[in-house]
Amino acid sequence: MNTIQFAIAGLYIGLNALILIWIASATAKLRGKYKISIGDGGNKHMLRIMRGHANAIENMGIVLLMLLVMAALGTPALVLHGFGIAFTFGRLIHAWHFIQEDAPRWQRFYGTILTLITMLALAAGVIGHSIVILLG
Repeated sequence: MNTIQFAIAGLYIGLNALILIWIASATAKLRGKYKISIGDGGNKHMLRIMRGHANAIENMGIVLLMLLVMAALGTPALVLHGFGIAFTFGRLIHAWHFIQEDAPRWQRFYGTILTLITMLALAAGVIGHSIVILLG
């Protein structure tokens, strides 16, 4: 069993859960502020934060699942940390961009780039590791 690798994956899963809680809480706070219970109520900030929340949900699951698979396949600890740090920092600045009513574009850009690069690298790693193991 790869206890250290699972612990590393668990660390980044937990940190990303906190980011998700943060953006969900910010969404709920904005709903209360503008008295919007369903949808965006025609409010641009509400639409913005809802989109950021949805984007987090769309990306976190698959990336964190791939990180967990890489841990199970015995990926070195430093490699897992590299993936985890890049993805978590990308998600953090991406969430911060959408929580703000108006924000600099670099936050969204670099958050997206870090997310996509990490996703692509993890996908390649999972596929490559799996093929090597399957071909024995």
